[in-house]
Amino acid sequence: MNEHTVTYKKIRFFEGLNPLRFFAAFLVVMHHSETIRKKSGLFNLEWLGLFRNGNNAVTFFFVLSGFLITYLLLREHDSTSTVSVKRFYMNRVLRIWPLYFLLVLIGTVLLPQLFSVFHIAYEMPYTFGQVWYYFLFFVPGLATYFFGHHILEPLWSIGVEEVFYLVWAPLFKFLKKWILAVLCTVIAVKVVLMTLSFYVIKDPLFFYLVNSFQFEAMAIGGLGAYFIFNRNRSLQGLAIYRIPLQLFFYSLLAVYLAVNPNIHNPVWDAVFKTPVVSGLLLEFLFLYLIIGVSLIDNNIIKLKNRFLSYLGEISYGIYMYHMLMIYVIIQFLGKYLMHLNAYLSTIGFYVTVFLLVLLVASLSKAFFENYFLGLKKKLR
Repeated sequence: MNEHTVTYKKIRFFEGLNPLRFFAAFLVVMHHSETIRKKSGLFNLEWLGLFRNGNNAVTFFFVLSGFLITYLLLREHDSTSTVSVKRFYMNRVLRIWPLYFLLVLIGTVLLPQLFSVFHIAYEMPYTFGQVWYYFLFFVPGLATYFFGHHILEPLWSIGVEEVFYLVWAPLFKFLKKWILAVLCTVIAVKVVLMTLSFYVIKDPLFFYLVNSFQFEAMAIGGLGAYFIFNRNRSLQGLAIYRIPLQLFFYSLLAVYLAVNPNIHNPVWDAVFKTPVVSGLLLEFLFLYLIIGVSLIDNNIIKLKNRFLSYLGEISYGIYMYHMLMIYVIIQFLGKYLMHLNAYLSTIGFYVTVFLLVLLVASLSKAFFENYFLGLKKKLR
């Protein structure tokens, strides 16, 4: 592309985003792996910043989700002059609900029975009767808040996305002319609520709810989609994507993800550890990465790779199954890993986790999720 008039209104696929999905999903896997290894008394790297990016990776997913969903709605409205809320809901239901509720069934009904029958030393912190309504009404994070850590803990972010989807399509349909104002309002309201949760309202539940429902991250992604969709000149001429600035912003993001908790410096702390402001900065850095990887020709990060793209396609399964697989590995191999030296223990653990999680996610995609994705195509 050049600086002549162009359109970004007909994009069907954003190349490079599937690999980013995989990398984000595996950051979550690493985070939980080290947390569970530490809890199990194994050698662990939980102290190192690279292995503490679970929440950051989920924030990236929220930004990406807001970007893609908003773009799809903009494109649909541009083509049809309306938005089919019913079709939007059905597409989301067929993509998310089958695996979500399968995991809920496994984690709340099947596993407790198996633990009891085979005398496995893992005690669920809740019963089905205590939490079923949290999972059914897509607030699974409250199960964690009230009962503590558990196998289905990662499902909290799926609940957040479902609530976002529930309100976003109708808002878009009826407020399309003011969608930019809506996006900015969502961010502004969340900034106020987060500020109150940190400095004024000292209620743990209020703090948890406000900071879990990261609608501002989705709105920031939506701002990126709005900007892309309505731009009529090539993105390649944007000053912010010149090579020196790419090097600066990507290096900043890389250092943050690698060692942020391990840096203790007043300037760094002011930029990256200040409540509210630092979170917004990280979300904009994620948006910068998303646009750069998918749309900037001279982007220094190139992720157009078929294997990585496939891993991104199964990233939903990777995210959903990984806790179960980690616990399986710890249960059956923990005593062997404990007697290995630190290097062999870590290598053996991650090779096993990587292979098992990918195997299960691949089989799930091929023989379970694809059936429902096929129904999505029929709806179209």
